[in-house]
Amino acid sequence: MSTVQEILARKGDAVHSIDVNARVLDAARRMNDLGIGGLIVIEDEVAVGMFTERDILRRVVAAQLDPATTRIADVMTTPIAVCRPDTTVAECRSVMTERRIRHLPIVDGDQVRGIVTIGDMLAHELGEYETTIQYLNSYVFEGR
Repeated sequence: MSTVQEILARKGDAVHSIDVNARVLDAARRMNDLGIGGLIVIEDEVAVGMFTERDILRRVVAAQLDPATTRIADVMTTPIAVCRPDTTVAECRSVMTERRIRHLPIVDGDQVRGIVTIGDMLAHELGEYETTIQYLNSYVFEGR
């Protein structure tokens, strides 16, 4: 069974984070610059939350808070769900579906090793399906 380590090996283990005391405007600019939808929130080198586009919409815009003065700590998602590198893709998908989240930090002990998104999961599963289809096609059409 595939593990999230395989996804991290393919996509890389870049971890984009922001300090818990940063402002929402800084986080939004950083996410825009990086072309990503979420940041891991760090306090004293430990992941303490997630901050995503959804948090901006629900907790900042809808609440009419000023992004230039609102601290990430006040609007981040916490506690966070995490998985280990050896967690299966199916288990991670289940956690993401059950918790209705799109970003899942991968931790090993106290260290954040990467992050997988629902898009990463779908791309990985699509690759597995394509491999299965190729195998079945070769079996059916070449096995005659």
